[in-house]
Amino acid sequence: VGGVNVHGEVRFGHSLNKEEEFVARRSNTVLQCLQKFKIRCSQDAVPNIALLGSGGGQRAMVGLLGSLVQLDKAGLLDCILYLSGVSGSTWCMASLYQEPDWSTKLETVKDQIIKRLNGPEVRWTDTLAKLKKYYYEKDHFSLTDVWAVMLVASYVKKIDDCKLSDQWDQFSKDPLPIYTVIDKQSKQREEGDPWFEISPHEAGYSLIGAFVGTSSFGSQFKNKMKKQDEIDMLYLQALCSSVLADEEEIWKWIKEETLCSCLFNVFPSKDPHSPPIDECYQVLLKLVNMNLDVLKGTDPSACDQSIRTTLTDLSGGQRQLIHQLEKLNDDKAAGKKAAKQYVMQYTVDVCNYLELKLNFWPFGRSICRCIAQWIWGRHYNFLHNMTDDAVPRALLESETRDYIDARVLLNSPYFSVLRKERDIDLIISLDFSDGDPFMTVTQTAETCKKLKIPFPEVNIPSEDVKKPKGFYVFKGKNAPTVIHIPLFNVVNSGDKIDAWRKKYGTSQVPYSAEMIAELMQVSGKNFAINRAKLLEQIRVVAEAKYFQAQARQI
Repeated sequence: VGGVNVHGEVRFGHSLNKEEEFVARRSNTVLQCLQKFKIRCSQDAVPNIALLGSGGGQRAMVGLLGSLVQLDKAGLLDCILYLSGVSGSTWCMASLYQEPDWSTKLETVKDQIIKRLNGPEVRWTDTLAKLKKYYYEKDHFSLTDVWAVMLVASYVKKIDDCKLSDQWDQFSKDPLPIYTVIDKQSKQREEGDPWFEISPHEAGYSLIGAFVGTSSFGSQFKNKMKKQDEIDMLYLQALCSSVLADEEEIWKWIKEETLCSCLFNVFPSKDPHSPPIDECYQVLLKLVNMNLDVLKGTDPSACDQSIRTTLTDLSGGQRQLIHQLEKLNDDKAAGKKAAKQYVMQYTVDVCNYLELKLNFWPFGRSICRCIAQWIWGRHYNFLHNMTDDAVPRALLESETRDYIDARVLLNSPYFSVLRKERDIDLIISLDFSDGDPFMTVTQTAETCKKLKIPFPEVNIPSEDVKKPKGFYVFKGKNAPTVIHIPLFNVVNSGDKIDAWRKKYGTSQVPYSAEMIAELMQVSGKNFAINRAKLLEQIRVVAEAKYFQAQARQI
């Protein structure tokens, strides 16, 4: 076991968390499953099989659920040791693990999930109450908190207050869930390990081997630990799916969802000398429009002048120290970049003014500041000021880190199961992505080659990109076998692949009941049709491991 810090919470080392010894118990389930199919294996040589769900919004959520249901009907769900997801797939995982031992009663759990998805939306009062709770209880409030209550809750139709560490019983009969995100700074600066995983036991960097107990992820570790509440499942789903956030769409959403108005109503001022609410509300709306103008490349000067006039009036004729508007550069690319920098400071200045004038405004100001500075998933860095030669210096120096949707870098959680200590023999990759249905597996192969991580070579015929088949197998020496299954393919979609992709967009409004039922059926077909092929690959890796174990005993 790797080293542990003085708080007994942070662990360094390339080993499994001692709580992950659950694998031994789950292996018994896998062994019994394989023996039903008369596959040769033994207690000391059970294959480790991981199922991966890619990102893809609600398409991924429903697609993963349909796949698991059919895998269960095929009698092969009990073969799965790990279930790992990115973005939309984590919405499905979070729903499943609300029910202990869901894998033993999946048909019932599936019906419950679909009933909820087809049911009423979360009440607006509950949504805002949750947002208020996030704001007042956290040291680091970010757009991920807003995203959780405003978007994720609208798709999954539930505010899930449960904690990941509480969902897992030591006697659980389910595959071990692994939720994955990336470290934004590590990705942008190409320093350290961007791949970050969160399991019921611990959260941390998959490749460098630095972890913290899940219940303490987000807490501050100094001379004295500053404890933060464990993140809840609603927030975790938002942390994993924030790539759906487009800057322009966020500003539109604030305007259209009348979030501005609600903030004034939910956090009313008790100061009789506060400026009139209507004028302040209009300033905020103009500020939203100004940000939209800049993102669209249109002239924001009209909004600027209106805001300045209103603020001057509210101040009794005194001019306000608001960042001055400069003429935009004729070079469109350079001009837009400069304008975004300008409007970021402008937004902060206006919000600072409102905070000084309105004693209820810190909440609203925080949201605007987070949008202006594009702050997502900010947490205390549990590695700050620690020492370990294996951890890049940049990871040790910063007090906070920002964690975002792994889909920004790779839309599948491969690196959570490619940790050497997990010793995975077979990876079943379900791809629900928009665009190239092979990008996840080809990118992983390229990255593994650079990092010298064993992974099979991946060669995709050019004609398959537009017309993918339903089942691909990639093998390599001393590497896990990888099965790759694109959601829409020529087998389950015929010549209508593009139509299916368009109908089930990854960022559209929540699907209707009819669409959910149809997508469940289509995704399930991939396992119904390919059951024999999948069983054969499981047989191959299981018997190879069995004979290797036999050879070592001779």
